Amino acid sequence: MSQGEPVGHLDQAVGYVLKQAATALRTAMDAALRPLDLTVPQYSCLEVLSQQPGLSNAELARATFVTRQSMNLVLRGLQDRGLVARPATADHGRARPSRLTPTGRTHLLAASTAVRAVEKRMLAPFSAAQQSRLLHDLTSCAAALTPQEPGRSPGGPTRMERE
Repeated sequence: MSQGEPVGHLDQAVGYVLKQAATALRTAMDAALRPLDLTVPQYSCLEVLSQQPGLSNAELARATFVTRQSMNLVLRGLQDRGLVARPATADHGRARPSRLTPTGRTHLLAASTAVRAVEKRMLAPFSAAQQSRLLHDLTSCAAALTPQEPGRSPGGPTRMERE
């Protein structure tokens, strides 16, 4: 049995530094959203719903990287605050599509502006070309580690994106 290559110094390990960056981004987003009384998962839910209205709890959970159980709590909280509306019963099956309310759209605008300011601060050291390259490289990293759907080319649109 051969020995694998060790990680080495953590400050030179891409995965470790990427986790540091993700943690710093999450901390800064938490601070920016706190005055709006929103968490990062709540903000993510609002942002996704603004771009893809009518998603179910399960679809929102996948899109925002939380469990279905956590998304149920997020949706209930947003619904109680009048930011999201869901039908009382499902038209078919168990899925109850969610949508932003007018108040939710107003709240999202403030939250999105705050999050964009955090992102601008994070990307300030980079030129526009470097920012584009960073986005491309991070997308490639994610694609390399994401199991592919049958019939999907690496980096191609997902079934949901095609529909």
